[in-house]
Order: sequence, then structure tokens, then C-alpha cells
Amino acid sequence: MRFTCEKSMLVMGLNITGRTVAQKSALSSIEGILCRAGDGLCLTGYNMETAISYVIDAEVSDVGECVLPARLFGDIIRRLPEGSVTVVVDENYKVSIRAGYASFTISAESSDDYPELPDVGDGKSIRIPQMALKELINGTIFAVSENQGRPIHTGVKFEVVQDTVSAIAVDGFRLARRTYHCENTTGREVSFVVPAQSLKEVEKILQDADEDVAFTLGSKHILFQIGTATVICRLLEGDFLDWRKVVPTDCPVKLVAHVGELASSIERVGLIVSEKYKSPVRCVFSNQELLLRTNTTIGVAEDKCSLAGDGKELEIGFNVRYLSDALRAVPAEEVCLELTNSISPIVLTPVDDKQDFAYMVLPVRIKN
Repeated sequence: MRFTCEKSMLVMGLNITGRTVAQKSALSSIEGILCRAGDGLCLTGYNMETAISYVIDAEVSDVGECVLPARLFGDIIRRLPEGSVTVVVDENYKVSIRAGYASFTISAESSDDYPELPDVGDGKSIRIPQMALKELINGTIFAVSENQGRPIHTGVKFEVVQDTVSAIAVDGFRLARRTYHCENTTGREVSFVVPAQSLKEVEKILQDADEDVAFTLGSKHILFQIGTATVICRLLEGDFLDWRKVVPTDCPVKLVAHVGELASSIERVGLIVSEKYKSPVRCVFSNQELLLRTNTTIGVAEDKCSLAGDGKELEIGFNVRYLSDALRAVPAEEVCLELTNSISPIVLTPVDDKQDFAYMVLPVRIKN
């Protein structure tokens, strides 16, 4: 095998695929990077849960494939001088690397023991802009559960219904939903749950661009095609929470808040709340105003924030971090706060029809 390519492209490919190389495994081959030289250069990292492949433009003189030591090969390439890099692998898997005056010789492995990537079939793919999928992930992934007792909730659920794609995450204390309205119908009605860890890798590759990302659903895996990068990951199985039944609708109290001002007030009173002292923030929703107060062994903090509407003096306690996370995810300058009573959750919804989201945070019992 022999190929020549630009160092910068090779570094990019190694950075992307290296994130899914297995750290320690009984199968030593997946601790390396699968390198295939043919119609360009394809690099693959696979940890038996998630696989990432990345295709690089390269001048290939001799086709072939091998498994390169991920860390060593990556360290060498990153420290080479800028410009083109030539890699030659002989029949004994001795690897010669040359760039400028620098040269290295290391050992590779045969690709015979490298596992085949999961097959998702050739079903109809769903296409949305990369920026849209990135916003769906970023706007919900913070609310996934870390409780392995309910594995299904450690991922984000996607619901595709003709002209909309929704992402939903829950962890037992809060819920996050974002919906993208497609310009053209998807022609599909499917739902599936993708592990949060795999989605984090997808999010890192996605660009803030209008170019499409295509995802293809298999029986147990999903494939994301992002430019020249391909991500394949397993799907989570189980009964996901029926979120439509738990999110309150027709709440009697509706207030409008400036997202930035409300977030700043909550962060200020949350300065004396720590992981050790998880005191809730006490919120009193009055006419045109919100009073926030928290009391811990560290001290007392209090602040006020202007609102539009009458909160009818509702007094509710909330987890500071959960409320802050929800506000940071709101993609608008203003948000509607929907309330029912002192023991019901708060729901953050859009003020107008330009956005489609919902963030729900359950209340925390507070002492009088």
C-alpha cells in the first residue's frame, strides 16, 4: 500500500476517527485505525459501539489496507512538517512515513481480524441541514439520563413525522424537546433512540452549514453521512417515556421573560449552591416580577427579575442547574413560562411560532 496526501487532511481524519478507537479491548485490532487506500484514503475507528469513517483525498499508488497503531501513528503525523506526507506499507506490514526530511518506520497489523462494520441496509435516508441536526442535538442532549438502570433514557429519541424531525431527552427530573420543520416532506414516519455518547461524536463533526446530513435507519443501527464522514452506531431498545402525557398543556399561568435576564438572575442566586449543598432556588412569581431566593449553609442570595404577566404569587422551588440548563438551550431572546400550581412543573415554550421547543423542569419541595 502506498499513498500521498496533505498532512492537514490526514490530521483532520485522525482527529475525527480516533475518538472511536477502542482504548482497551480483547480484540487488539480495534485499538488501531483501519486504513484503506483505494479510491482515496479511508480511515476508520470502531469501538464495537460506534464507528466513524472518514475519506481523504489522496494520491494512491498501490491499493491495500492495514491497521495502524492509533496513538503512535497520530503522534507522528501531527509532528511532521507541513506539506505532503507519503506512507508506504510493505507485505510484512512495515510502515514507512516520510514528510520533508523527517522519516519514520513503524509496524502495522493485518486488517484480517478487524471486525466488519454494522450493516444498516440500503433503506431510504432522511436528509436535513447539518445546522438543523446540530441544533436538535445541542438543544436536548444535556437532559439525557445518566442512570444505567434505564438505558433507554441514556439516549435521545428522534421522531420523524412527514415534515418534522423532533429530538426528545428525559432524565426523570426534566425534559427537553426540539423540533425542526422540514422544507420538504421526509416521506417517513419513524422513531428511534440514539445513545448520547454517539450523538456527541456526531455533533462534533456537524458544521453550522446548510449542507445536508443524511441518516439511514437499520434494524439495530443508524448511519449518519456527514460530508466525507460516516458515523454508524447502535440504537437503544426499550420503552421510552410517553413524553406527550407528562408535559402539561393549557397551563393557567403564562408569563413572558427575557431569557438572558432570567438566566443571569438564576446564575447569581445559584452561586452559593454547590453539589454538596443542593438547596433549591425559591421562585415567587408575582405580578410583573419574579423573586428568586436561596438559602444554604454558605449563605443567602436573593434577586429579582422582570416578567410580563401575573404569576398569582405562585411559589415554587427548582433545581438551579436544571433551570439554567433549560434557559441556555432556549433558541430565542424571550420565552414563555407556563405554570399550573406550586407542585407542578414549569414548561418553557416559544413566544411565537418561529421556534418549536419545550423544556420542562420538575419542582423541588421547599421548606416554609
